Amino acid sequence: MAVLFHHCVDDTVYEVRSAGNSRRLYTNGVLHSQFNSRQCVTGSVWDLLWLPLFFNPSPRPERVLLLGVGAGAVVRQLASLVKPQHVIGIEIDPLHLTIAREFFGVTKDMATLVCTDAREYVHRYRGPSFDLVVDDLFTGTDGCPRRALAFDEAWLRSLRRVLKPTGTLTVNFADRAELKASSLPLALSRDKVFAAGFELHTPVTENIVAAMLGQRYESAALRAHLQATPCLSRHLRSKRLRYGIRPMTP
Repeated sequence: MAVLFHHCVDDTVYEVRSAGNSRRLYTNGVLHSQFNSRQCVTGSVWDLLWLPLFFNPSPRPERVLLLGVGAGAVVRQLASLVKPQHVIGIEIDPLHLTIAREFFGVTKDMATLVCTDAREYVHRYRGPSFDLVVDDLFTGTDGCPRRALAFDEAWLRSLRRVLKPTGTLTVNFADRAELKASSLPLALSRDKVFAAGFELHTPVTENIVAAMLGQRYESAALRAHLQATPCLSRHLRSKRLRYGIRPMTP
């Protein structure tokens, strides 16, 4: 694996590495982004952040809010798969955004990238609501990722405020214990704001992505719609797109 970029800022070490056509961003040893420009899937957790869009047979999200851009793997995937009209990507680390543009091919046509704190941005936001909100706010050291922001009731209320009633919220957790400690499972049964909730995982990481849906779906619908989407059905057959799914329970 070749090192394309190495930089230190105070006690933070950034590296961009390549393996064939794949690019990876490591910050303090934590893998923040991975993308191959020749494939629309990563084979890892980033796939799970947009996968729930395909509960709809023909997803066409107009507006997407991505909290935690990293180097823009999800931006590239969304541009390739569903072509949203407007993606706003929020990232607190300015060097991550520079790397996204210079090494991962993220362009202005794909997303509006904003360097700011995600919590402050959501709190101050007063624009049109979003069809998809992705919470991928992670940090970590020595290869051990952890959420950068606790997912409590206040944060859930903030995200619901900027999400369309029929929209989709996806949240990345380091593991199932972190999800269970969050406010999401109880919100599903108590508030009835979301019509359905699912847990998604891949065999290559311990991460659990929670998908909260504004409409009621069955997990079989997701599989059927993926199989009916040519570029994704190919990756299902080759087992590059691998995921497990189960309904979320309180």
